[in-house]
Amino acid sequence: MMIKNFDILADSQKKRECLEILDAGLQAANPENIIANYVTPNKIKINGKNIDITKFSNIYSVAFGKAGDSMTRALNAIIPIKSGIIVIPKGSKSVIKGKKFQIFNSRHPEPDQTSVKAAKEVIKFVQNKKNDELIIFLVSGGGSSLMAMPNGITLDDKIFVTKLLLKSGATIQEFNCVRKHLSKIKGGKLVERMKCDGLSLIMSDVEGDDLSSIASGTTYMDDTTFADAYEILEKYKLKRKTPIEVLQVLEKGLEDEKLETPKKSKIENQVIANNKNCLKAMEIEAKKKGYKVKTIQIFGDIKENVTEILSNVSEEQKTCLIFGGEPTVRVLGKGMGGRNQELVLRLLKNTQKSKKMIIASMGTDGIDGNSLFAGAITENIKVDLDTMKEFLKNSDSGRFFQKQKGNIETGFTHTNLMDIGMVLR
Repeated sequence: MMIKNFDILADSQKKRECLEILDAGLQAANPENIIANYVTPNKIKINGKNIDITKFSNIYSVAFGKAGDSMTRALNAIIPIKSGIIVIPKGSKSVIKGKKFQIFNSRHPEPDQTSVKAAKEVIKFVQNKKNDELIIFLVSGGGSSLMAMPNGITLDDKIFVTKLLLKSGATIQEFNCVRKHLSKIKGGKLVERMKCDGLSLIMSDVEGDDLSSIASGTTYMDDTTFADAYEILEKYKLKRKTPIEVLQVLEKGLEDEKLETPKKSKIENQVIANNKNCLKAMEIEAKKKGYKVKTIQIFGDIKENVTEILSNVSEEQKTCLIFGGEPTVRVLGKGMGGRNQELVLRLLKNTQKSKKMIIASMGTDGIDGNSLFAGAITENIKVDLDTMKEFLKNSDSGRFFQKQKGNIETGFTHTNLMDIGMVLR
């Protein structure tokens, strides 16, 4: 059981079942249940091909993202890796130890000096490998901020733009488009000058498994342009707030095509898991418990997501609506919480007159927004409408559920396949 406060939260049969279904989704996101489907001691299955790995003199790994350490552990259990680098979030204690892996803990969702140090070490590591050697890149969500190499701007400028975009309501694709055009490693630049062979196994945390968006396409390529990045700042009215140095880098890129990110992928990239893996496992668990199940995915504006979820909730008893994806939230106040807790609060607000139901949503990475919680679970009990509105206005859903004793705690899960949730009747 990955939910640490399961016994406290499971104060009714329905909540217990809901939490067990959520836990099934979390277990499906564990790299140890995924890597072995693609890797054997002799070969790696990638994009329909079998790569014979016995021909390489040495095999190395470079892992970055929230699942970096657990992906490395799963890989190293099958193939003896000669040495490698792991870059994971600050506060996340690596699940793999040993002298052959250099481990960096850098900040997320904004980069820090360790992100820059990690990026420098990874660039050096990658460029030093020889022709007959292989690097296996293990990529997961969160990689964008965990490794940072600002291009022509300071780290502070990069952090400032990151904060602006985080609060603007920009999609992850838009967010990453800007980041790629302010970076020396993103959008495929990391592997551009690599001499050895390489391949990338990727856990997707973005809609449609867009390889150019997961960890900002560091080992892939980029089909966005400097013009797109510039337009995004205009779209969200951020140009006036953006440091002049950042605008200068983008304007320079508009004028010089040679500065553009790589438009062709140099190495093979394979998505090995996504949010649907979690939803499928949850569906199996819910059906085992006798529920009639419907599954949907939600993306985009959180208010529209609420409408979509509620339009799919059945009036019948013993029904379970499972949803996954990643809503977009505009941060309005200085409160504590994240998109999962806010989603549950908005659903609670909109089901005050509905029949009894259990509502839950959580991030598979175990950290929701700026809180230490993974998400929240609640029954649609009667709560004062103005109170809920006030918490929403302050982006303070985390504190609302602290008072209700409904926050889900997992700590860092060492994985990241977006969000999972359900409405249970």
